Amino acid sequence: MKQVPLLASIVIASLLIYSCGSGSQPSSSEAAGDSSMVVQEDKTASQAAADDSKGKGKFTEVTLTHPLDKAMVAGGKTVYDVKCAACHKLSDEKLVGPGWKGVTDRRKPEWIMNFVTNTDEMIDKDPAAQAMLEQCMVRMPNQHLTDDEARHVLEYMRENDGKN
Repeated sequence: MKQVPLLASIVIASLLIYSCGSGSQPSSSEAAGDSSMVVQEDKTASQAAADDSKGKGKFTEVTLTHPLDKAMVAGGKTVYDVKCAACHKLSDEKLVGPGWKGVTDRRKPEWIMNFVTNTDEMIDKDPAAQAMLEQCMVRMPNQHLTDDEARHVLEYMRENDGKN
C-alpha cells in the first residue's frame, strides 16, 4: 500500500515541475485567455487591450529617464536584494517567480509599476498576471513597495535589460 502514495507523490511532483519548467512567456493571446473577448460596451477591443497592457492600478503613464538614473538603479538594487532576490533571478531562469531578464521588453513600465504596487488586484483582474500565476503556481506576495521604491525597481530592471 505504501507504493500508491509514493507513486502519487512522484506524479504530482512531475506535474509541478513540468508546469513551470520552461520559463518561457505565453503569447499575448495565451496570456489574455478568453477574458480578452469580454469588452465593455463603451470600449472597442483595441482600447480594452491597450488598457490591459498597462495593468490595473493608478499608474497610467510612467516617464522613463534617458540615460538611466544611477541613483534610482542603486535604490532598486537595494529593494531587489531585500525583497525580490529570494524569488526572482536576474536571468530568464525561473526560481519561485519568473526571471527578470527581458521584463522591460515584454511589459510596459506602467504594468510593472502597477504589478509591484498593486499585486493582489493585478493577480485577481489582469490576464497577463493571471497567466503568470498559472505558469508558476505561486501567488506573488504583496511586498508593500512605495511608489518611489517601485520606480527604483523599474529602473534597476531597465539596467538589467541593458537599457541606457
